[in-house]
Amino acid sequence: MKRTKKLYILLGVLVVICIATFALSKTEEKKENIKNSDKTVLKVDSDSVNKISWKSSLGSLAFEKKDGTWTYNDDANFPVDQDKIAERLKLFKEFGVTFEIEDVDDYGQYGLDNPECTITLETDDETYEILLGDYSTMDSQRYVSIGDGNVYLVKNDPMDSFNVTIDALVKNDEIPNFNQVEKISEIKVSGSTSLDAKYKENEGLSDNEDDIYFVNKDKEEQPLDTNLVKTYLNNVKALNLGTYVTYNATDEELVKYGLDEPQYNLEVKYTPKSEDSSEDSGDSKDSEAGSSEKTFILHVSAKQDDKAYVRIGDSKIIYEITEDEYKNVTDGSYDSLRYKSVVTADLSDVDSVKVTLEDKDYTIDLSEKKGDVVSTYDGEEIEGTDFTDALKALKASDFTSEEPSEKEEISFTLHYKDDKYPEKEVKIYRYDGTNCLVTIDGKSISLVKRDLVVDLTEAVNAIVLK
Repeated sequence: MKRTKKLYILLGVLVVICIATFALSKTEEKKENIKNSDKTVLKVDSDSVNKISWKSSLGSLAFEKKDGTWTYNDDANFPVDQDKIAERLKLFKEFGVTFEIEDVDDYGQYGLDNPECTITLETDDETYEILLGDYSTMDSQRYVSIGDGNVYLVKNDPMDSFNVTIDALVKNDEIPNFNQVEKISEIKVSGSTSLDAKYKENEGLSDNEDDIYFVNKDKEEQPLDTNLVKTYLNNVKALNLGTYVTYNATDEELVKYGLDEPQYNLEVKYTPKSEDSSEDSGDSKDSEAGSSEKTFILHVSAKQDDKAYVRIGDSKIIYEITEDEYKNVTDGSYDSLRYKSVVTADLSDVDSVKVTLEDKDYTIDLSEKKGDVVSTYDGEEIEGTDFTDALKALKASDFTSEEPSEKEEISFTLHYKDDKYPEKEVKIYRYDGTNCLVTIDGKSISLVKRDLVVDLTEAVNAIVLK
């Protein structure tokens, strides 16, 4: 009995081994049906496709081309980004594979019995159906079926382009890159603040040849700090238009989002570079017949619960922006963009500085040596840059038109090498324990921190009392 029992056990083990061997051989046989391939399995002319649709875990989307323009089947008013549809069609213009599995019986093992995405392309003559199955982590490729009985592995995974919602296909408005335009002729702000800055050739209008934007104040042309203007326009360009709240705004929605009467309006007139003259940005429009000048318009709502909304020109799309973005794009006032520095000139253009300190006058000459500005007093070159550094460090902590009422602390007059720049007289008065008041050519301009004035005074004393 024991022998018989052992015999049965051995037979059972043998049967299991045989079954495993058979299964392994079938698996090996199945593996042998997989082969490397570099062939193009699908060629679809993008221009011939008049319908495209797909279904994924994120939903179903369908588009139809009418009069050469793609429209969204569920809403003809949706602004479809034509380029984004073209990008997806381009995937199948010459759809190449890396591996081929022939004569497939079980599509389920590749995830193609219940595909993750089904893409349908239609032309006048033919319909193509592309199924996207499992992702092979071992090969880092996607299993794909095109209905020819085979399964393919592809490196360029279509899932990256088709597993999206309709939001990924909206044609967002564009903001020009103002750093790459030919010229900006005017920057205008209205609403909660106002600004009207115009481009002007600087022929002695200011003491810095880099100044090109001027605001007329009290019948005088006042320069803006070009670097601050560039930073502001870069902040406008950096607006993230990725979150829209509506793409077909009604009058009621304009009221809802505070854009029927925007809190802040920006208008920039610019001339694109010749190669970009066909660019359509924002509410771009020719300012006059035959002109290449365009106008970009931005409307910004008041803040609503730490959010704000913007609209480009008369676009139907309303975008939501963050609180930080709101602060950046509404910071286009005169005080925000004017010079904070008391000394706006490049010191290499200054011939000498006449300083008055405690009723005594001292003249410190400036010259350029090996690219650096050096100071000279009584014919002796001064070591270090404490004096010029202190001049450049004088920056406004606030702007004011208040007349000085306290004692003068220090004053200095800049004499320029080029006589097209008239000399500039700067006087600094006591104001309070923290600030001093600055006047330029007799006009109150700003407050500066008292410690900066102390630094300048000490730098002068170190030179003249040596």
